[in-house]
Amino acid sequence: MTTDAATAGLQVYVVGGAVRDSLLGEVHGDRDWVVVGSTPEEMVRRGFTPVGGDFPVFLHPATREEYALARTERKSGRGYRGFTFYTGPDVTLEADLCRRDLTVNAIARAADGTLVDPTGGIRDLNDRVLRHVGPAFEEDPVRVLRLARFMARFVAFSVAPQTLDLCRRMVELGEVDALVPERVWQELSRGLMCAQPSRMLLVLAETGALARVMPELREDHQIREAVDTASRAALALPARYALLCMASPDRAGLARRLRAPTECADWARLLPRILESANQPASADQIMEFIEVADGVRKPARLLGLLATALVIMPVDVAAWRARIDVVLNVDAGEIALAIGDPKEIGRAVRAARVAALAQAAAGGTASRP
Repeated sequence: MTTDAATAGLQVYVVGGAVRDSLLGEVHGDRDWVVVGSTPEEMVRRGFTPVGGDFPVFLHPATREEYALARTERKSGRGYRGFTFYTGPDVTLEADLCRRDLTVNAIARAADGTLVDPTGGIRDLNDRVLRHVGPAFEEDPVRVLRLARFMARFVAFSVAPQTLDLCRRMVELGEVDALVPERVWQELSRGLMCAQPSRMLLVLAETGALARVMPELREDHQIREAVDTASRAALALPARYALLCMASPDRAGLARRLRAPTECADWARLLPRILESANQPASADQIMEFIEVADGVRKPARLLGLLATALVIMPVDVAAWRARIDVVLNVDAGEIALAIGDPKEIGRAVRAARVAALAQAAAGGTASRP
């Protein structure tokens, strides 16, 4: 067994998601470590690089994994930033674990494999229950969002009734009103990419948090079913977000509130128009208009992605639309520009050539009607 010189003599434990996922038999990502009984000065002396802001976190000199000093925390203001931390060498591992959100995330593993579980996390893993560690859960509103996201990921789990009650209380007290858009988007986007996003929406709705953090969102059974279907189809985040928003009248307002990426906001804006027109009987000129609505000449992959997203809601002949897009892209705009000469007429001439090519393809049977 190779000795790690950087951690030799330190009390170090793997904590959180890596332990949880390992016990569930799932592949885990990055490991998080807790160091007990040390100081920032000693960590730096051992070659660790400090990267923490509010509390000491260090990068291992070789693995670059994160090592945090064991800490306790105390509420000192509203929202998820209103905390003061204590990281003295007298903080125990159990005290550090007991400040965490859920019991299943409050399990540590020592170097010899011994598990430290002061809050009953192993029991709750076996019972498939997400349960808050203690009353301090309500001091951090991000935990409501994280709980909802975990429900989307761990589809066999339920939420302990007391934990749901605590989340409702947090909403009623206005704690979630202090959440900044970046944190809401972070948890929402990660939840949308989980196995069953509808479960996240249900938890947020049941606790009252959905109406507080996303008041523009209109969701129902069809929306929840759509995002779950998108998950099963392994659609990308912009597609899932567009389906989430498709019944919301103020999609632009929702995107601004969440500070959603431009790509996601664009898909949400375009999907309703795709749903409205993709299956309508169309002339060559109308087909060209449809492609132009989604900027399909410059971004054909996005248009095809939107059509694939529409498939979640209704039948769409994506192959036929792919053939039409190919017809349009095969028109040599450069050759037309050279032949026309007049810059003011080039755009009109290129479009006319594309419409003519679509009409010819339709007449020849190479692209069927939607």
